[in-house]
Amino acid sequence: MSEYWENRFITEDKIWGETPSRTAEYVLQLFKDHDVKKLLVPGSGYGRNTRLFSASGIKVAGVEISEKACNIARSFDPATRIFNDTVLDMSFLAHNYDALYCHSVLHFFRDYDRPLFIDQCVRRIKKQGLMFFTVFSEKEESYGKGKQVEKNTFESKPGRPVHYFDEDDLKAYFKNMEILETGIMEDPENHGSGPHTHILRYIYVRKT
Repeated sequence: MSEYWENRFITEDKIWGETPSRTAEYVLQLFKDHDVKKLLVPGSGYGRNTRLFSASGIKVAGVEISEKACNIARSFDPATRIFNDTVLDMSFLAHNYDALYCHSVLHFFRDYDRPLFIDQCVRRIKKQGLMFFTVFSEKEESYGKGKQVEKNTFESKPGRPVHYFDEDDLKAYFKNMEILETGIMEDPENHGSGPHTHILRYIYVRKT
C-alpha cells in the first residue's frame, strides 16, 4: 500500500486539488466549539485538510506514509508539523492531543489492521478527547467492484483494497467510546477522471 500511494503522489501530485474535504469544513466548527488546540491528522497526505485547521489557529501534526506527499505538504502547509511514517505505529508522538481528524484512511486497512490503527489513534488522544473518522460507505459507486478479498472489501484498483462500511460495522469499532454522532456526507472530488462524489460515512466520538 505504501508503494501504491508513493507512486500516486509522484505521478499526480496534489491529487484532490487544494480545496479541503467537506468533512474537514464540517468538523472544524465542532472542534472550535470544544476549544481544540492540538490536533492530530493520521494520513495527512499533502496538506489540503491540515491547512484548513492550521489556518484557523489550531496546532496540527500530520502523519503520512508517502515521502512525496510529505514534501508537498511542508511547502503547501508549512504551519503543520509533518511526520513521514506509518500510522500503524505512532508511538513517537505525544499522548496529549485534544482531537483527531482522520479522512478516508481507515477503509484502506484489512480487518486485522483496523483495530490496531484505531488503538494507535486512541492512545494519542487525551481523556475526553475527540475523534472524527470518515470512511467509504456501502453506497459508494465502487462498492462490489473488483476482487473481493474480505467481507465488504474489494480491490477496485490493483494494489488498493477498500473496505466499505455500513453504520453497524463502523460503530462496532468504537463500541468502547462515547459515540457523539454518525452520518453520511456527500464529498465531491475531481482528480483527473472528472468530477464525482463520494458517499462517505463519518463517526464522531469522545474518548472515555
